[in-house]
Amino acid sequence: MAFHECGGNASGEIPISLPKWVLEIGKDNQDIFFTDREGRRNTECLSWGIDKERVLKGRTGIEVCFDFMRSFRMEFNDLFEEGFITAVEIGLGASGELKYPSHPERIGWRYPGIGEFQCYDKYMQQNLRRAAKLRGHSFWARGPDNAGHYNSRPHETGFFCDRGDYDGYYGRFFLHWYAQTLIDHADQVLSLANLAFEGTQVIIKIPAVYWWYKTSSHAAELTAGFYNPTNQDGYSPIFDMLKKHSAAMKFVCYGPQHSAQESDEALADLEGLSWQVMNSAWDRSLAVAAHGTLPCHDRETFIRIIENAKPRNDPDRRHLSFFTYQQLTSVFMEREMCFSELDNFIKCMHGRLSAVEGG
Repeated sequence: MAFHECGGNASGEIPISLPKWVLEIGKDNQDIFFTDREGRRNTECLSWGIDKERVLKGRTGIEVCFDFMRSFRMEFNDLFEEGFITAVEIGLGASGELKYPSHPERIGWRYPGIGEFQCYDKYMQQNLRRAAKLRGHSFWARGPDNAGHYNSRPHETGFFCDRGDYDGYYGRFFLHWYAQTLIDHADQVLSLANLAFEGTQVIIKIPAVYWWYKTSSHAAELTAGFYNPTNQDGYSPIFDMLKKHSAAMKFVCYGPQHSAQESDEALADLEGLSWQVMNSAWDRSLAVAAHGTLPCHDRETFIRIIENAKPRNDPDRRHLSFFTYQQLTSVFMEREMCFSELDNFIKCMHGRLSAVEGG
């Protein structure tokens, strides 16, 4: 269920925009879209600020999602009843992943920029004012003014640097509100998804925002909506919510797409983040899957995927429920050796070979 613009950015694909009737509403009311501090609108997906606002021809953002899901279920009822459709993946943010659109390439973000908070449309600001008033500190109803820009590094900002404002009283309040808004959005959509697709497995995607993971603030995760600095576990509340809805978690693994030097400069740690996210989900007995976003052609990468999918030394013998492989590309088709590697990879994933035998 794609409630976001598909394609575009650096994918090379022709983008499929939000429905035209939604974009028409957006011409008169641009606050239905996520907005950064400079007032730039992002039309990839609708702001969660309108989840309960009747601004879409008399419907709220959540109601529009539910109406679409219910219509889909009714239209393809036979396929559900006969067991041809066994699971439904629910889009919960930019790229269909549970995240704010905090790293938009169309606006100029480039890896390893920290990104920017996306909470400056009037509806999100109203939500923030209510939260600050409830806390008893109305002057906290603002976004941080020292959080840098899309391509800043954490140490270049007063908010994300070591001992920065992110860990002060106001910073904790703001980051908790920002992350809780993400969780609340997912909670509401999944409640209705379970109504629309009763008895069908629901899957949601969690992105791997792994750059700056070795810093104290985890700035790139914070702007994406994951309150996961070194002194805070940002994924447990998300997975507690998913468990409530019996949802499966698909972890979207971006790497390895950058050189070792680039990763070192960005203090990145994909393996560390993966370990935290997957074990946190497993600890809550969630079904865990993974999605590789880049094609891989070499044996070393295949083996690394297998070891992450089926950890050999895990005493609890936990493993991925399934793995989504990146679509084949012309580059892949040109390399004959890739077919034998892919064949071994599939056999290893299905348990017919070990990673050692496959090698």
